[in-house]
Amino acid sequence: MNVLAAIDLRGGGAVRLLKGAYDQETAYGDPRQLAASFVTAGTDWLHLVDLDAARDGGRANREIILDIASSCGVPVETGGGVRTMADVEELVEGGVERVILGTAALDDSGLLEQATRAYPGKVAVGLDYRRLANGTLEVAVRGWLEGSGFLLADAVSRVTKVDLSALVITAIDRDGTLEGPDLAGLLEVLDLTDTPVVASAGVSQRSDVEALSALRATRTSRSLEGSVIGKALVEGRLTVEEAVAACR
Repeated sequence: MNVLAAIDLRGGGAVRLLKGAYDQETAYGDPRQLAASFVTAGTDWLHLVDLDAARDGGRANREIILDIASSCGVPVETGGGVRTMADVEELVEGGVERVILGTAALDDSGLLEQATRAYPGKVAVGLDYRRLANGTLEVAVRGWLEGSGFLLADAVSRVTKVDLSALVITAIDRDGTLEGPDLAGLLEVLDLTDTPVVASAGVSQRSDVEALSALRATRTSRSLEGSVIGKALVEGRLTVEEAVAACR
């Protein structure tokens, strides 16, 4: 399993939100410096998210993302506000290894099909979900501000009709909480699809990474491709070196 060190960008800086709430932000300085520190420590990938673009569209932090992707020396995946073919093209041609479509993947199946045909192996879909009061898992869109009306299982079925490089699955209620990953939700996804799955949200310590690495689908015994780790790294609860060792 790969370690994907996460950097969320807002207003040109590196930040973390709590459960996706834009009014609960903690700043962590220069994203370029943070990226360099993660790479030096041995992360397998960088996971960059443009929070401004995810909420409002556009390309608010794109120049920073392209700068990091073209110079950091490890593969970069990025999402947030990727809603047109021009967005996909700019990112891939600019050095991004994997472009993550979120809202657009559910709103526009034609865009998803076009992107995967034009850039095979370079397009992923991010499905970010909340666990509702009745226990069902609903996918959220537009920077997590709206419910999509899709249950997670239905969304997985919808987007995996094309050949994706990965599904990036985020448990919104665990994001930034350091409460541990949602193993049950991830297991459900692993059992639904043969597409590689990357887990996101909740990791706080080495044992969380070990649990993710050991997770196996009930039906196929498939494992996760990677784990996105953010707040635990920037707050010093876990080092990149420890996370990589746990994955191995």
